[in-house]
Amino acid sequence: MIGKLSGRIDYKGVDHVLIDVRGVGYLVFCSDRTLAALPAVGELCALYTDLLVREDLLQLFGFTSLVEKEWHRLLMSVQGIGAKASLAILGALGPDGVSRAIALGDWAALKSAKGVGPKTAQRVVNELKDKAPTVMSMTGGAATVTEQVVEGPTETSIVPSPVPQSPPVAAQAEAMSALGNLGYGPGEAASAIATALGDQPDADTATLIRMALKTLAPKG
Repeated sequence: MIGKLSGRIDYKGVDHVLIDVRGVGYLVFCSDRTLAALPAVGELCALYTDLLVREDLLQLFGFTSLVEKEWHRLLMSVQGIGAKASLAILGALGPDGVSRAIALGDWAALKSAKGVGPKTAQRVVNELKDKAPTVMSMTGGAATVTEQVVEGPTETSIVPSPVPQSPPVAAQAEAMSALGNLGYGPGEAASAIATALGDQPDADTATLIRMALKTLAPKG
């Protein structure tokens, strides 16, 4: 299984990118959002990958974070959602947007993705809503690389740099843990955090917890 690639971008297509890893080119399919986030042709990049294996097909799909990769894997498990639809959803909403939509049961947001109808969007929410808390508490950050020159006039070694954890993902995971310690169930905690992120996407941990607790507070 190929789980991550670090190399130089050879070219970008409409829905894929070719990454040269020490002379071997890997064709990797990505969402519009992921393609837009990649550097220019000739520069270094890294992607987490998922390998689709069928009797007559081998395809690699690339993601900038482990959360995005996990949502792709889960979306693909839903009847009616293939790789193309999964990438369309992730391209339209991003991994954080998918987390919020599913945690809140907002199937209309999923329906905004190209090729996803209302029945399929509702099925995604119904089948994956219980999985949202687990994905939202993941701590995987973005994939990055640096270039290090080794002995020899032309040889270079592409070395993965330490993977930074993006602040929104870190805050989300920490808020999920804190609410769990306060006795809230994963589902209600995920829904409250999703609501908070909808109002303030860049909220830090303390702000997320405070906003989520206001949502969870008894009304009346």
